[in-house]
Amino acid sequence: MTAHAGRAHRLWHLGLSFFEHAAAVVLGIIMIVVGLGLGVTMIMLPVGVVVGLLGVALVVGGIFARLGGETGQKQA
Repeated sequence: MTAHAGRAHRLWHLGLSFFEHAAAVVLGIIMIVVGLGLGVTMIMLPVGVVVGLLGVALVVGGIFARLGGETGQKQA
């Protein structure tokens, strides 16, 4: 693989990773809002708390998580 193709592949991977994280954050915010909406009624409060906390976890994971992949080692 040429140096240009390697750079293009890394750039593509970086862009894809950014959009995956952005999608996780947006979905998490939507889940937080839905959880708040469900939590307004006493009957749906337990479900709203769970959905809201899962949304918070998704936002935090989307911002800070690194799943597999780059460990700082170069491959041959």
